[in-house]
Amino acid sequence: MELKPRCHEKIMHLIEKGVDIPNPLTLDIGDEVNVDRISSHKVKIFPGCRIYGKDTLISSGTQLGREGTVTIENCQIGRNVELKGGYFSKSVFLDKANMGFGAHVREGSILEEEAGGAHCVGLKQTILFPFVTLGSLINFCDCLMAGGTSRKDHSEVGSSYIHFNFTPDGDKTTASLIGDVPRGVMLNQPAIFLGGQGGIVGPVRMGFGNVVAAGTVLREDCTSDNMLIPGKVPSGSVKDYRRALYPNLARVVENNIIYLANLAALKEWYIHVRRPFLAGTEFGELIHAGLLDKLSLGRAERLKRLEAMARQASAEQPPVSGKAAAQRRELGSAMGKVQEVFEGNDYLDSESNAWRDAFLRELEKARQGGAGTYVETIQGLGLDVSATGTKWLQGVVDSCCRAVSAAMPGLELFRK
Repeated sequence: MELKPRCHEKIMHLIEKGVDIPNPLTLDIGDEVNVDRISSHKVKIFPGCRIYGKDTLISSGTQLGREGTVTIENCQIGRNVELKGGYFSKSVFLDKANMGFGAHVREGSILEEEAGGAHCVGLKQTILFPFVTLGSLINFCDCLMAGGTSRKDHSEVGSSYIHFNFTPDGDKTTASLIGDVPRGVMLNQPAIFLGGQGGIVGPVRMGFGNVVAAGTVLREDCTSDNMLIPGKVPSGSVKDYRRALYPNLARVVENNIIYLANLAALKEWYIHVRRPFLAGTEFGELIHAGLLDKLSLGRAERLKRLEAMARQASAEQPPVSGKAAAQRRELGSAMGKVQEVFEGNDYLDSESNAWRDAFLRELEKARQGGAGTYVETIQGLGLDVSATGTKWLQGVVDSCCRAVSAAMPGLELFRK
């Protein structure tokens, strides 16, 4: 009796159009998968792989499963991507992104050009700008990381690193901004180095060019650039502990709002800058839609987590009084406005729009002057042009922060 996989016709269609599938009997493709969204050019799918999801697409030059079985579920995969082994769901991988064996990349993640990780890396709601590289045995969920200018000069996360993104109070208002969007998208900032065997207790913000010593668990913001950050030995004393005290409520809220504002700025960048570069590529429009979808997932996640913390804080258990109580109540009552700010477009003010238009004019000149890739074109912009683009995106961030601050003046946000 001849053995055929249930997806025999889909597999044969892929083979006939040129996809390299060394062992077709081991491949599983879901009924919902549109095989016309799998490129016929230099795609190789190694034995044991599984491809699911109606929104899945795989561009030319991609290799799946070289080091171990790969499961793909509703991912948008750009050109020359290598996913060597693991599980990948509801994420976008742009050109030459890569992940090693044992990866676990879940919804809301974006790996931009040449970003990637070695073996056993876990990501969720994580955005890595071009060239950012993660070592092995890493849990790096709920982060945005930028910095670096090439594969030889890249932001790096050392092996056995953890981003601590869940508190004893059950909160996940812990997203960390390592670098930022307004400067990071220009691909001209110094690399950030997070030493191995260390971690970040989110939410933390960090400037560019910083080096965090190996073994350090970072608990405080370091928004200055080009700093060496040594480890601190925490106090060994045992103290009373009370749940839901939120002693640093204003800082946590501020960092969450700045993170959301950076997502808003990245959305504007993807709409106005990324789209023209993707438009002429294979599956480009679908990949662009995937990028915007993942930003939407990230925004929804951050708002959900912030609302949950606000609800718990405003319940006043344990009871607090004075300024702390007033701040908790104010946060709870302002969440509707926060949702409104980030789910609408009110943050697009005339000043930042003017910077946007000036930047886009110069970008179009650069695009017409050569056929460079996205990375080559952005890195080829003059410093004055890049500065104009940064002013545009920083204006988006600042506008978001002003709107939220006005809705909760008692928290005294963004006063530094």
